[in-house]
Amino acid sequence: MALLPILCFPDPRLHKVAQPVQAVDARIQALIADMLETMYDAHGIGLAATQIDVHERLIVIDVSEERDQPLVLINPEITWSSPDRHKGEEGCLSVPGLRGVVPRHQRIRYTGFDPQGQPIDRVAEGFHARVVQHECDHLIGKLYPMRVTDFTQFGFTEVLFPELD
Repeated sequence: MALLPILCFPDPRLHKVAQPVQAVDARIQALIADMLETMYDAHGIGLAATQIDVHERLIVIDVSEERDQPLVLINPEITWSSPDRHKGEEGCLSVPGLRGVVPRHQRIRYTGFDPQGQPIDRVAEGFHARVVQHECDHLIGKLYPMRVTDFTQFGFTEVLFPELD
């Protein structure tokens, strides 16, 4: 296993759209192991392959308190989102030193494949849903600051995009 360099904003490679993983082979297995090691070493809770300059649809997440329940999603797709949204604070390994309040869907349904190539079809809510949405955004070239609606915490005097509230 190896620690991988994490791209940081404003690197333009963070805006590339990831392509589907074609095969769950030894290369992908090694990449998963390296991504998990990198995420844990950086004290993150999620990492998308885009963040390490691999533009394939692969994310790793661990939202467990003990940091011992990794979730690997290959070719993840959010197939349903609840209409209700919740604002929550987010940060990102690719945007160090900055946090922002982002509205996200409270519940989602997502599909993908696990590291053995088996299909996944799950419903997630709350923090789990937020993290999946955040990491899937990376795969389409979006960073969470692009979704921030309330910039008052950064010294602005009003909500800049009230229609998104």
